[in-house]
This record gives sequence, structure tokens and C-alpha cells, in this order.
Amino acid sequence: MTENIEHKNWYDKYYKLMLFPPVILFLICIIFLGLFYKAHGDFFSKDSSLAGGTTITINGDIDYVALENELKQKFEDVRVREIKDLTTGKSIAVIVDSSAQPDELGSEIETILDYKLTEENSSIEFTGPTLSQNFYRQFLLAIIFSFILMSITIFILFKTFIPSIAVIFAAFADIIMTVAAVNILDIKLSAAGIAAFLMLIGYSVDTDILLTTRVLKKTEGSVNQRIYSSFKTGLFMTITGLLAVLPAFFIITTLPDSFRQIFLILSIGLFADIVNTWLTNASILKWYADSKGIK
Repeated sequence: MTENIEHKNWYDKYYKLMLFPPVILFLICIIFLGLFYKAHGDFFSKDSSLAGGTTITINGDIDYVALENELKQKFEDVRVREIKDLTTGKSIAVIVDSSAQPDELGSEIETILDYKLTEENSSIEFTGPTLSQNFYRQFLLAIIFSFILMSITIFILFKTFIPSIAVIFAAFADIIMTVAAVNILDIKLSAAGIAAFLMLIGYSVDTDILLTTRVLKKTEGSVNQRIYSSFKTGLFMTITGLLAVLPAFFIITTLPDSFRQIFLILSIGLFADIVNTWLTNASILKWYADSKGIK
């Protein structure tokens, strides 16, 4: 009994202070993205599927570091990634990505490797800049519209301004923090990566809706007890999601790069969701409940 009272008193005393770390982190991410946009003209780096360019996959055990160093002497934006066999760990292919034309990039690779690229030992994909920009705009519009529709649904569901804004802010903060982390890791987003952010919006609001519904619409127990109950359920949901995507990213290295990018973005977003749901949203709801006399 004494332990429960001490726990209640501790949370009642410090829940407002728990707002500061995630808000400060959010502001740092906003500033970082602003500086990134000023330097690069966009909020994140794009690969050939979004910016236009050539992707060449070359089969075989190839020194991808040496190949990238050689190619960078002529193509500044080139990136070379290695694909390994899951069971043996042996390199089975490399992926070369650049904004250069296929003939120009392929010719240079042939010169470096000293053999001709054929359908048997390689594959080449080229996306024109106009088509890529169309894809990019459509994906961004899809994200914006999905976020707007999600916000409308939240307002209809809870019919109160501050709790609804708290849910929307938490989902928005998840996206902002994830984009910032992707830039820090120097990842070029693909079309699959943009699609992962659409999935992240859905993941983000799940725990926030769970928390807000239990705090505002349930009457069993105190507000603190309902927050703690939501925390246990929501954290279990998030950890389950992380266990589904994080091992796949680190273990299954033979997966296409687009799949691994989806797994990475969802993993980062779920970690951000833990912070934004159980520090930011929970503290705002507790503050709101106290001000309205909700017990």
C-alpha cells in the first residue's frame, strides 16, 4: 500500500518534467532538418528510385569498397552496397547506385572489373528523373493526406482538442525523429522507404489511441492506474513490433535493400513512439485530466 502511494506521489510530482526531454529532442530534430534542407534542398536524401538514376546489381564476390573508391573518382554520388549469403556470410553480389546514365556507369564498372557485364552476371535498372519526381510527389501527397485523414479521425473519436492534438503531435514527432535519424545514418530513401513512413503513421497512433481511450473513456481505477495499464499493454505491442522487424534487418542480409530500409525505418519509428507516447502524450493527458478534475 505504501509502495503504491509512493509511486503515485512520484508520478504526480514529476510527470510535467517528463515532457521536457522529448520536446527538446523534437526541437533539436526540427533544427537539424531545417539545416539539412538548407544544405541539400530537401529534407532527406533520395536514391535513384526517387531522384532518377541507375542501379546495377553485379553477381559474385567483389571488393565493394575498392569498387566504390574507384567509381567515386568519376561519379561523386555513387554508392555501392554488398549483399551476403545468410548462411555462409559470403559476399554474393554488390549493388551500384548512381544518378549517371546506364551506359556510362556500366562502361566504367566494366573497365574497373575488367570483364563485360551481361544478363548472366548482372542486372541494370534505370529510372528517368521525370518519372522519379512524379513518384516522389505522389508519395508525399499520400503521406500528407493520410496524416490529415488520421487527424480528422482522431478529432471525431475523442471530440476534445488537447487530447486529440497530443495524439497528432506524438505521431508527427515520430515521423520527424525518424527522418532525422535516417539523415544522421546517411541513408538514401527509396520509394519503399517513403512507403514505410505511411506504415509508421498507423503504428504510431495505435498506442496513442489505446492510452487516450483508457484515460478518458474508462472509469475503472485512477488516472495513474489507467496510464500504467495502458503502458504495459502498449509497450508489449511496440516490443512485439520491434521483435518482428529489427532482427530481420540485422540477420537477413540477403533481403533486397528496399525491404531492409522498411525494417530499419519502422524500427527507428517504434523506438521514437515509445518516447513520444509514454513521456509526451501520457504527460499531456495526465495534465489535462488533473485540470479537468478527471479521477
